[in-house]
Amino acid sequence: MKTRRIPAGFVPEGLPWVAPSVTVLLALSIYPLIFAVKLALTGAGGAPTFANFTRLAHDRVFGAAAAQTILFTLGALAFEFGVGLALALLIDSLARARSIFRAAILVPMLLPPVVAAVCWRLIYNPQFGVLNGTLRRIGIHTSLTWTNGESSALASVIGVDIWEWTPFIFLLLSAGLQAIPQEPLEAARIDGASAWQTFRDVTLPLLKPAMVLAVLLRAMDLVRIFDQIFILTQGGPGTATETVSLYIYRTAFRFSNFGYAAAMSFVLLIATMLFSRGVMKAMRAR
Repeated sequence: MKTRRIPAGFVPEGLPWVAPSVTVLLALSIYPLIFAVKLALTGAGGAPTFANFTRLAHDRVFGAAAAQTILFTLGALAFEFGVGLALALLIDSLARARSIFRAAILVPMLLPPVVAAVCWRLIYNPQFGVLNGTLRRIGIHTSLTWTNGESSALASVIGVDIWEWTPFIFLLLSAGLQAIPQEPLEAARIDGASAWQTFRDVTLPLLKPAMVLAVLLRAMDLVRIFDQIFILTQGGPGTATETVSLYIYRTAFRFSNFGYAAAMSFVLLIATMLFSRGVMKAMRAR
């Protein structure tokens, strides 16, 4: 069997076409990643050290921020997935005006997160906000500080995220429902299956790929939430709504401890990857 020798100076035919993309990838992704690794492994005197990572085990503020991040992610994801699935099933069952309802549901997602957070900050205002004003008009006299109370701040932030990003899960699940073939559904109806049995035994298994995609994308976005919480509460009151991303921001740009912030960023990245892997394995097992 003859082996084909590549002549010296040979340039692959497609290399000039992919070279700009590879260059941009190296400049914007690979190099910052390598620099961040070096920064996380550098001590105060410039010597290599793992002190930034070992410090995380004794940092109570990081532990509290991680707990807040998990609570925020699970709370928002549970509501968004449940409401998004219900809306997708409801809109898919409509015979008329389906496209109009879909467009109306997607409106909150079209707003930039910063704009949505500013609007909700005005809505939550205890003095002239729309929410407290509406409650007073219906006879409920309250001056509840939605984003300033320790017991209500996290729930208020979760509510804003649910309002804005439930349409994203609705969009993915609605597309998944549209991709389901009609033959299994018709066969289930012919066999006398009820609506619940058809959903449980036919629709739900065929919708699983879209469900996994929706959960993974939203979970990865939720664990690094920053902009909405920064505008609404800035992590307060106290540390009631401080997430890992906010703690990384304060460590890097307020206290100028970039090495420790880089170490926390890598821990957050690894945790996100492990969570994604766990969700995929669990869904495959089922």
